[in-house]
Amino acid sequence: MPRDFAAPSTKNPLQSDLRFLKGVGPRRAAECLRVDLRTCEDLLFRFPIRFEDRSLLRRSVEVKAGEVAALSGEVVSVGLRQTRRQGFSLVEMLARDDSGTFQVVWINQPFLKEVFTRGQRVSFYGKTVWRKPGGLRLENPHYEVVGEPNDSEDKGLHTARIVPIYERIGTLTTKQIRQLVYATLQLLPDSVEEVLPFALRQAHGLPSRRQALWEAHFPTAGTSMTLLNSFRTPAQNRLILEELFLFQLGLGLRRRVQSGKTKIHRIAVDDRIRRSARKVLPFSLTTGQRQALKTIVDDLCRPEPMNRLLQGDVGCGKTIVALLAALVTMENALQVAVMAPTELLAEQHYLSLRDLLKNSRFRVVLVTGGSMTVSKRSTMSAVKNGQVNLIVGTHALVQQGIQFRALGLVIIDEQHRFGVLQRAMLRQKGSCPDVLVMTATPIPRTLALASYGDLDVSVIRDMPPGRSPVMTRVARESERDSVYDFVAKELGEGRQAFVVYPLVEESEKLDLKAATAMVETLRRRFDRYKVGLLHGRMKSDDRAETMRLFSSHDLHVLVSTTVIEVGVDIPNASVMVVEHAERFGLAQLHQLRGRVGRGRFQGYCCLLYKEPISEIGNARLKALASTTDGFEIAEEDLKLRGPGEMLGTRQSGVPTFRVADLVRDQGFMETAHNEAVTILGRSGAVDKVLRGLDENWKKRFGLAVVG
Repeated sequence: MPRDFAAPSTKNPLQSDLRFLKGVGPRRAAECLRVDLRTCEDLLFRFPIRFEDRSLLRRSVEVKAGEVAALSGEVVSVGLRQTRRQGFSLVEMLARDDSGTFQVVWINQPFLKEVFTRGQRVSFYGKTVWRKPGGLRLENPHYEVVGEPNDSEDKGLHTARIVPIYERIGTLTTKQIRQLVYATLQLLPDSVEEVLPFALRQAHGLPSRRQALWEAHFPTAGTSMTLLNSFRTPAQNRLILEELFLFQLGLGLRRRVQSGKTKIHRIAVDDRIRRSARKVLPFSLTTGQRQALKTIVDDLCRPEPMNRLLQGDVGCGKTIVALLAALVTMENALQVAVMAPTELLAEQHYLSLRDLLKNSRFRVVLVTGGSMTVSKRSTMSAVKNGQVNLIVGTHALVQQGIQFRALGLVIIDEQHRFGVLQRAMLRQKGSCPDVLVMTATPIPRTLALASYGDLDVSVIRDMPPGRSPVMTRVARESERDSVYDFVAKELGEGRQAFVVYPLVEESEKLDLKAATAMVETLRRRFDRYKVGLLHGRMKSDDRAETMRLFSSHDLHVLVSTTVIEVGVDIPNASVMVVEHAERFGLAQLHQLRGRVGRGRFQGYCCLLYKEPISEIGNARLKALASTTDGFEIAEEDLKLRGPGEMLGTRQSGVPTFRVADLVRDQGFMETAHNEAVTILGRSGAVDKVLRGLDENWKKRFGLAVVG
């Protein structure tokens, strides 16, 4: 037996391998396995993508051409006809109901000729057309044989009712899946143990678990189609809330286990450390920065390891807060690791942190990928011996060869770009180090509860004083000349500019202007100024030199790909031009816009788009032009793209729910979170919930950590 499959369960038939369900077998079970369906219960929790009301049977004489209708009739005749077009066939049927006859046609489905026989009663659901000659005709309808000749039993599973429509699984059609789901539902015991607390079910008017599963697949007649297709019936609500409740309970239990750990090191703050921090601090903190710093330092001083997310809009000053947290840690004779997703961002962090700490006694080093050079071996030895205090790097920090002497704090920037495994590996480099996760992509509360529910959250909402919102203009590609005239005006006043392109090389398929192809054009356009090029394929030394020249005002225009999306801080840069802005995501555009207006000069962002523009592309640009509030933009981005694309499902650890949707079900996530907190605070309540779950559910939601 392949190890991917489970043996049939004698305790619970729903835990049986799908192969043992009648009508499946090894081949179909293998197709189901490719979409993570192993057991009968897995199949039940793959819900319909929509419903069709095929219960309203019409008389054929009442139906008009162009309508989608449910008809039922007796087969008068059926035949197969080859057309003049080679390889093209028609199965043609004549059927009749009590109002007359009508035609039914299936294109290129010759096997149906053997399915139907004269005298059968068949239900149909499909679009009607009018053909001359012949009259009313159903084309390629869904069908179900509901009675053989002289058979009065109406089986009605696929027609003459509200019918669930499922996404195909390999060769399994929606009709075949419907049959399998129906057979599986019949395996449900008369009493299915509950996992949702009674008070919660009562407060929301939710049905039992057994009833909810039946109704979510085969709703009773008269159920609102609007509610069904918006996934808002009581049965659907119950299953959504159940899934989110168990997920939030798992996160809460994970936090409980984590809080039970104790750091081997201790951190304290005294007047000496406060004086050290004031020497490093280049300016006064905002109210938001002070509040965030206080919560972080309070966490550092506790015996349990910190697990905190620091989020805020672009330019709000998260880096200086993280630096002060690092300073407190280093003043307590501990090392700090800062991990960034790209070499460019790691280099920028290294340069800014080294500059801020230049008058301190702390040594800062940069560790990125590449071959093991003599210099790199020396750096790694210094890290291991404790001669280095602050280590900045990319994923190279999690390599086996890097060892820390006393790692006390891990700072992970733009964390959604890292895999969960990479973050865990860095954490294991120390003995329960404190962890501070940072992101400049404001995260809607619902998504935060799903992705970071096991983290404490600090939010910086205010901006440093004197910072004006960036003025944003959306313009057609045909208006490029006027845009570049404005860029020239800003350059003439001593400012600098970014010009961003989506790609590095020319792409015929997408017809995008690439940075490498256009830089010469821009050098001719701005011939009085120096124009530089920056992209991710450049060597590290070349990138660093380009950024040094731009920072020192020796370059006036920086032509770049999206490698400058985060972490680049050039106060003198006042204007950003984004070419083919319709190709970028909303959050990405907001991040790019955040590269300008970071000094005392007004910032400008111009989004050039190519027509025709899609509806979603147009919505993105309008949303960006209407606000500079990153939290508003994040909410809109979540609606437009969904949680998986917004953070990158594979990288971020955003859960893949079976029934819940993080955009549609925001209110349920809040309810689930609050209910889980209540249950966790009630003695014995968690154990009662766990008794109602099978082992695979416990593992799926992280509930197996209990007991």
